[in-house]
Amino acid sequence: MAKTRQISFADHVGNALVTTLLHTGVKIGTVSLLTVRGRKSGQSHTVPVNLVEQGDQRWLVAPYGTVQWVRNIRAAGTATLTRGRHSEAISVTELPAQEAAPILKQYLLQVRVVRPYFDVTKDASPEAFESEAPRHPVFKITAVREPSSKNTV
Repeated sequence: MAKTRQISFADHVGNALVTTLLHTGVKIGTVSLLTVRGRKSGQSHTVPVNLVEQGDQRWLVAPYGTVQWVRNIRAAGTATLTRGRHSEAISVTELPAQEAAPILKQYLLQVRVVRPYFDVTKDASPEAFESEAPRHPVFKITAVREPSSKNTV
């Protein structure tokens, strides 16, 4: 049975350190800062996330299950991703289990620290990853194009 995540003081300190490093422009692998509007408070919340990247496509994976940022992004549908000094507005689409399965497998291959929170191993069958998908939502990221402003005189 997979572990459930209980956020400890060390987790808070680690997340604060990673967030500070990312805010100062340090790049850490595929880690980005996800800023999403709270569904109840309306306030922005920022958390570090590991992206899965293949070519020009990117996905967000919720390795610890349906946590607050997942609930917020489901409600908002949009967020901001920041890596280094670059920020971009994004929208997301939650993937069905069959599409999420290969992304979850790639995530487990790339982010070892989350493996205890999954009921599958990195070598499991595609069907096993499909059954894991409801516990670990996957979102396809789409960059939001800002409307161009044209000056007319």
